[in-house]
Amino acid sequence: MVPGEYLRRAGSGRIDPRTASTRLCRMPQPDFSALGELTVVSPPNGGHHAAPSDVMYPGGPAIDGGLLAPGDPLPENAGPGGRRPEWLKVRIGTGETYASVKRVMRGEALHTVCEEARCPNMGECWSLGTATFMVLGSVCTRNCGFCAIDTGRPPVTDWDEPRRVAEATTQMGLKHVVITMVARDDLSDGGAGIVAETIRQVRLANPETSIEVLISDLNGREPDIRTVVEAQPEILNHNVETVPRLQRTVRRRARWDRSVSVLTSGRAIAAEIGHHEMVTKTGMMLGLGETWGEVVASMALLRAAEVDVLTIGQYLRPSARHLPLIKYYTPAEFVALRRIGFEMGFRHVQSGPLVRSSYHAAEQVPGRDAAAAAS
Repeated sequence: MVPGEYLRRAGSGRIDPRTASTRLCRMPQPDFSALGELTVVSPPNGGHHAAPSDVMYPGGPAIDGGLLAPGDPLPENAGPGGRRPEWLKVRIGTGETYASVKRVMRGEALHTVCEEARCPNMGECWSLGTATFMVLGSVCTRNCGFCAIDTGRPPVTDWDEPRRVAEATTQMGLKHVVITMVARDDLSDGGAGIVAETIRQVRLANPETSIEVLISDLNGREPDIRTVVEAQPEILNHNVETVPRLQRTVRRRARWDRSVSVLTSGRAIAAEIGHHEMVTKTGMMLGLGETWGEVVASMALLRAAEVDVLTIGQYLRPSARHLPLIKYYTPAEFVALRRIGFEMGFRHVQSGPLVRSSYHAAEQVPGRDAAAAAS
């Protein structure tokens, strides 16, 4: 079905996620790890988790995403006391590979969005030897209502950071690297120069490594978007984060149209310089008060803008100071959205409760599946 048809039928009841959720919940001991969009890490000795104490809330119980402030509503589908439902509990990272990644990051004095944003997949990804580098420091000039990254006046820009990211990529043996950034409205180019230089340094030291960048909106400035695209990343990613109606509430200094223009402008620049294989990508989080129809309509708008890859995950409240969580979406609902996304024509859709923007990012590189099959 074409995106326009989904816009017309978004609220028509074509999919009833409640029915799908009921079917899923009736299964004995449901194995959510069977769903391609969701990974549940099993205990080291195999089998099932014997008790809730065998798993950790991402980030730890003290900052549980179900944390309720006085007067907050109880999130839909929440566990007892507003706790997260069982499908959102994961083990923390362990093992030598996990420890090795942490040593490399600390040795190179680098930041990861995995840690700064308290990503629930950090244990899984680090145990696999992958991570997302965050350049331009760890202090953001914006104060979005959902984000756990520190806000304030950033320190002096570290111009050696691109070299250290490239060196860490080599030490970790990464085949695909994700480079993200804090918003740097204090810089004349918004940080685009450092991002572009990081792409160049990583490619120089690791010519076989594919590169994805997750950038801020750069205030919509075409010259700064051009700076990044001309460094030729394989994937250009910028997240719209939520549906159009909630933009001002969730992203106080951002706009839907400007975010989409980052991707459309980037695509046009890539075509102009002959970098036709570049993929455009965006992501949304659910649970902030959007409706099902708004989610589907937003997906249709993104596809109409020729966005290639979409990630959809669950909003997890970092603290009581952040935006309240309205609903926990079920795994069945995420599966339904993944199917809808493919029907709309997205090249790749990652949709699941624990999905974040960089989750399984290597699978989204053009030709990666073909190359793996040939090797």
